[in-house]
Order: sequence, then C-alpha cells, then structure tokens
Amino acid sequence: MNLSTSQANHHSFILTGIPGMPDKNPWMAFPLGLLYTLTLLGNGTILAVIKVDQSLHEPMYYFLSLLALTDVSLSMSTLPTMLSIFWFNVPEISFDACITQMFFIHGLGGVESGVLVSMAFDRFVAIRDPLRYASILTHGVIGKIGIAVLTRAFCVVFPVPFLIKRLPFCHSNVLSHSYCLHQDAMRLACASTRVNSLYGLIIVILTLGLDALIILFSYVLILKMVLSIASRAERLKALNTCLSHICAVLLFYVPLIGVTMIHRFGKRLSPVVHTLMANAYLLLPPVLNPIVYSVRTKQIRRRIIHVFQGRKNRA
Repeated sequence: MNLSTSQANHHSFILTGIPGMPDKNPWMAFPLGLLYTLTLLGNGTILAVIKVDQSLHEPMYYFLSLLALTDVSLSMSTLPTMLSIFWFNVPEISFDACITQMFFIHGLGGVESGVLVSMAFDRFVAIRDPLRYASILTHGVIGKIGIAVLTRAFCVVFPVPFLIKRLPFCHSNVLSHSYCLHQDAMRLACASTRVNSLYGLIIVILTLGLDALIILFSYVLILKMVLSIASRAERLKALNTCLSHICAVLLFYVPLIGVTMIHRFGKRLSPVVHTLMANAYLLLPPVLNPIVYSVRTKQIRRRIIHVFQGRKNRA
C-alpha cells in the first residue's frame, strides 16, 4: 500500500486516557494540572534563581539550567494532548500533529539523557581538578557541549517521522497512550515494521544505553578519586556534591527501565499499569528534579528562602 492510500485511510489517531475507563478521565484532570503547574513553578524557580544570583554562575548551575529547560520542554510537548483528553474529552489527534509530538518527545528525551551525561562530566572535572574547574569548563566549552547534545538528539530522531510516514495504517488507529510514541504508532501499521524496530533499537543502544554506561563509568572514576582523599570530611563533601545528580539520573533511568521491562515482559499486566508507568516516565522527573536540587543544593535552597523571606518582610 502506498503513502497516499495510508493517508486516505488514516487522517488521525485516537489517544487513550485511562484504558478501559474513559468515564474516569475527568478524575485525572486535576492531578495532571497540578503536576504541570509544579513542573513550571519548580523549574521556573530554578532558572530564575540561577539567573539572578551571580554566585550561581558556575558550570554546575549552567548544566542544571539546561536540565530545567529540557524538563519544561518535555512537559510542554505532552501538555496539548493531555489537556485534550483529560480536560476537554477530545482524544483525536491528526496524523501530522502526532508525528510532530512524537519527534519532540523522543528528541527531548535524548536531550535530557545527554544533559545528564554532561552533568556527570562536570562532577568528574570538579572532583578531579577543582582548582582548574572553571578554566576547563568555560562558557565556550559549555556552549559547545550544549550544541553537541542538541545536535545529536536532532540527528538520531530526524528519520523517525519519515519512517512512520512510509507505513500504511489500515487497521485500528487507537494508540495506547495519551501522547504519541514511535513504538506505539508503529504497532498499528499493516506492513512490516522491521526497519522501524531495528532503527528504534539502534537509537536506544547508541543514545540512552551508551549514555547510561558513560555515567556509570564516570561515577566509577569519581568514586575511585573520592576514596583516595585522605580526610573523611572531604570525602563526604565530595560525594555530597554528586547526590543531586545521582538522584536526577535515577529519576530518569528507573522509570525508563520500568517502562521497557513492562513493555517487553508485562503483556499480561493491566493496561492501566502500562499507562501509569509511561506517564510516570515523562511526568515525574520534570516535577521532582527541581525539588531534589532545591533540597540538596545549599546555594539554591538559601537563595529561595531569602526570596520568600524578603517577600514576607515587605508584606
């Protein structure tokens, strides 16, 4: 079947809110609205604090700004369809809009993974060579790292829309999530999806898989350097600077691994479990990352408290 036939059969997809319980969708409207509000407030606060406080104009906080921007962008990429389903009960999305959302979700996921690798490199340099930390990670170097992360994500995801567009969709057009994913749309095709599956596997291995190995290797080296420090207090201080990043890595990769395992081995589980895990993967890290960094990073926590105390005194 050619492309024109595919488009003639499928001008749109139907997104799924709570599987098997469409009448319960309105109950999710408030929790989802709260999550998106917390995402914007939390990450917006992190960005504002870093911009205003000159003492936070350091490599670590520039990378944190990149993480916050990525989290906001990833949340906004799912917001339109989430609102459409849970607030307005409109589950239909056009074919081209679905492909566009798919591109941004997968691309921004790749960006977030790349930013986490950059932050691991930042911690490695800070602990290995603290005296030359700022001279190694200059504004120019950080800018180049940011451009490299964005370019890699764009290049690996760029073929995905074309791989989906070439497929004929002549059966069901009901997706299993409330947003568009490559693997979800691919399973609805009525032709061989071998190329799509192979490319998706290559992307996962060469981006998320490779990034996870690089982060793990970075922390093996960091741990080796920390253990060589004579003072116990200095060892704890060095490790403490890494805790926020370790939490961010776990918040990103644990739900991702959970979604992958359930998708691969949990076919007998309720569709609701699949939906909850998929939503947790995309929605929880943007909400929790700013909380983790606000609690664990003394400079950010102090600045936020100072702002609120200033407002209280003015009141």
